[in-house]
Amino acid sequence: MTATEPRFFSAPLWLSAFRPFYLLGALYAPLLMGAWLGAYLGLWTGPVGDIPLALWHGHEMIFGFAAAIILGIVLTALPSWAGTPEIDGSRLALLVAAWLVGRLAIWAGPLLPPGVVAVADLLLFPLVFAMVAPQLLHAANRLYLLLLPVLAAFFTANLAFHLSLGADNDVAAGIALRGAVYTIIVLYVLKGGVLTPIFTGNALREKGRGDQAPFWLWLDVAAVGGVVLLAALDLADAPSTCVGLTALACTFVHAYRVARWQGWRVADVPLLLIMHLGFAWLIFAFALKAVAELTGLVSATAWLHAFTVGSLGMMMLGLMTRVSLRHTGRPLGLPKAMRNAGILVFAAALVRLAVSVQEPGTWTLSAAAMLWAGAFLIYLSCFGVMLASPSLSREGSKP
Repeated sequence: MTATEPRFFSAPLWLSAFRPFYLLGALYAPLLMGAWLGAYLGLWTGPVGDIPLALWHGHEMIFGFAAAIILGIVLTALPSWAGTPEIDGSRLALLVAAWLVGRLAIWAGPLLPPGVVAVADLLLFPLVFAMVAPQLLHAANRLYLLLLPVLAAFFTANLAFHLSLGADNDVAAGIALRGAVYTIIVLYVLKGGVLTPIFTGNALREKGRGDQAPFWLWLDVAAVGGVVLLAALDLADAPSTCVGLTALACTFVHAYRVARWQGWRVADVPLLLIMHLGFAWLIFAFALKAVAELTGLVSATAWLHAFTVGSLGMMMLGLMTRVSLRHTGRPLGLPKAMRNAGILVFAAALVRLAVSVQEPGTWTLSAAAMLWAGAFLIYLSCFGVMLASPSLSREGSKP
């Protein structure tokens, strides 16, 4: 942060990306879920306008809630892992403003021309790209350049979504959202596949239980490449057998990759357990995709909810908690309330999966939504004030 920054931008909230984006994402989660659930139950029309409710919900879960948390995680990690300068102060505030403008435009969609809504909603990822690309081009580890096509894919998926809506093609809009989900999975496999084994290795050494499993480049390439291939086949509407067999291959590759990390040996470390459970849900999601495509015994959307609610929800809570503690000078101990939050997300995923498989009724869907929203309300109660407050000194922190 430069010395010429206005005083407003020197506040703790603008010191690092996790602070405003975690706060906004956690605030948006229950708001979004409440608005969607109320519209689903017919209590109000909500801000949906002419957009089908499922598409509106999917878009805001990805480009509203998930985008905020993902940017908080990625932009906070880059200075530590890639050695890039911190995006803070007015530059960070500009990104937050772009996120807010997009959300306001989507919610005011029925009152605005579609073109205005689209332009406002599309601002965020080009701004992130413009700020991050020059930094990553000078990073010593060239692998961090993989973030740039991921950011471009997010923008492309969102652009395709708005173009499809403009053409009254709801099917294409749904495919665009599914493309965005695959983009999240690629980033999840890339970033989570580095952080989880490293953190696990640290805990194994601390407890005298062994060492970190060495990275195998061929296995990491196979894990990412399998997801990219699955996405290409699925989005291109390839034959179900091809999609199903690729999903099955992803299941085995990721199961082998995750098993090497020895997560069961650190099951007594809650911050790590929640991350490993996230990967367990990812493997389960691939398996559900395979079963759906090869046999038709489960709903075609079951795997999506296993990933978005279970896998992504668990990993987000784990990383949000870890980053919030670590980067505010506090010890890495999972608060008891956050253990309850993890249980709520896990339960929400199970209930949502039951809805996808059995469709037992609206009360079950409502329960899943409230469980999931409740987890992020717990996060807010634990960390909301902390995110906007100065960090503790390491020496002054207390367990």
